[in-house]
Amino acid sequence: MEISSELGILMLLFCISGYTMLAKRLSQTVITAPIIFLSIGFILASLGIFTEIETEEIIHLVAEIALIVLLFLDASQINLKRLKYKNTWPLRMLLIGLPLCIVIGTLVGLLFFPEWPWLFVALVASVLAPTDAALGEAVIQNKSVPVNTRQTLTVESGLNDGLALPFVLFFASLFLTVSQEDTSTFYWLFFGASQVTIGVVVGITMGWMSGKLFLYAESKELTSNVYEGIGVLALSGSSYLFATVVGGNGFISAFVAGLVFGNQVKGHCRFIYQFTETEGQLLVWAAFTAIGLGLLPEASHHITWNIALYILVSLFFVRPLAIYLSLLGAKMPLVSKLFLGWFGPRGLATALFALIVSKDMLSEYSHSLLVVAINAVWISALLHGMSAAPLGRWYGTYMLKLKQRRRNN
Repeated sequence: MEISSELGILMLLFCISGYTMLAKRLSQTVITAPIIFLSIGFILASLGIFTEIETEEIIHLVAEIALIVLLFLDASQINLKRLKYKNTWPLRMLLIGLPLCIVIGTLVGLLFFPEWPWLFVALVASVLAPTDAALGEAVIQNKSVPVNTRQTLTVESGLNDGLALPFVLFFASLFLTVSQEDTSTFYWLFFGASQVTIGVVVGITMGWMSGKLFLYAESKELTSNVYEGIGVLALSGSSYLFATVVGGNGFISAFVAGLVFGNQVKGHCRFIYQFTETEGQLLVWAAFTAIGLGLLPEASHHITWNIALYILVSLFFVRPLAIYLSLLGAKMPLVSKLFLGWFGPRGLATALFALIVSKDMLSEYSHSLLVVAINAVWISALLHGMSAAPLGRWYGTYMLKLKQRRRNN
């Protein structure tokens, strides 16, 4: 059965409208927004609504826009001073846990895929390292979960996309260079270093200058909230494009620009928070729908037992072990370490990183990377989405009882 693209878009809009009417109630259940919109995309693909060319164009457009804006906005909401002095848990998880996750994921991957080059396995592990708070929203919004735990998960998921990106680019560049016999063995070093360095420099420059300009315009009452929001979106795009033009990585630039800009304005720009809570949700839903529409049917069709087991080991063993090791010595109960280790769902960053770097890879490895990444996203969406609400309630109750027992003693 084939229907027109217009009717397919109409169906999608009806689904979005219907979901918004039930969103609050659904957020307290095992049915999450990522599960719903991945399913919608998959159903639309099954109905054959869009052609292959249309689907590919939609995916790449939505993927790049979503990643640029979300990297910028996530970074702009991080208070570096508070992160440094108030709560060291996310710092441990980011600076120790993230690299450990990549290392352990690579070692485990070599056991499951001995035929793959180790550099490619390291790239796969890097793509699976970043987490997505959208898949554990029921935990983040559950007031019974201790504030430190919720803030730790929010900060980690907001920052680890940008911190994982250099690892992804490094292993992708190295693997591509080694795969091409006519390329100098030192090319990857220069290319990777220039991508990261130029991206960081452009991001710092754009974020600092824009922050100063924003504060000046606000102090002189030259602008308003409406126009400030448009300017922030333009800044995220311009930081990406400027870095790309001068030979840097645009995604790193967008992340760094958001980090610097957010710490310059320090809460003055309300749009950053409002967009994340409103229009930003629509962007996330669109990205998950695009993944379900154009990537999920192919990926689910080619999943193997090795890939499925590797994904499950990554979710149940690799990340929990890495987070546990990173939190050794921290003053927190074992159950909290396990809880933080489990709620590391793979979401948009995993899918979008895989999609972006796979464009320049050999078809065989490009296909394998996408199969692992996209299957990891939907499996994580189910497991983390369905466990978020009940496990969050249990954990909140457990920590409350533990606190009361300590007071009584």
